[in-house]
Amino acid sequence: MTWITEHPALAWLAVALVLAAVEVATFDLIFIMLAVGALAGALVAGLGAPFVLQVLAAVAVALLLIGLLRPALVRRLHQGPDTITGTAALVGREARVLETVTETGGRIKLRGEVWSARTDGRTRPDTILPGQPVRVVSIEGATAVVTAAGREPERS
Repeated sequence: MTWITEHPALAWLAVALVLAAVEVATFDLIFIMLAVGALAGALVAGLGAPFVLQVLAAVAVALLLIGLLRPALVRRLHQGPDTITGTAALVGREARVLETVTETGGRIKLRGEVWSARTDGRTRPDTILPGQPVRVVSIEGATAVVTAAGREPERS
């Protein structure tokens, strides 16, 4: 215990390291703010201030960081890129009809994979022939709901 009273700045640095290690394990940006507060306590201790001022400096810096900086950092971290994945990424894509698509069924090639498909029932034509392009309107289970897209394929 006498070591802590003789070397308060080192004690604050040790606390800061422990808090930083906890932050690495949790990554919720609370413990890193507390660690920076502990570094402020170490700085004040290094200047020879009494223990009460060291604690006040550590608490004040930690609270300021948690209240002002952390919300902006969390917002930025959670914002991330607007990446659409899974079946939602297929909506709007163009595909090619493999087997005639009607309101009840058919097959398309979508991004290199064969999918069961059906028309959405609202668009004309009701039947889309093989070779024609379609656009995916939605995905219902393992079935792509499609509508005709583009012009008719050229006949040779």
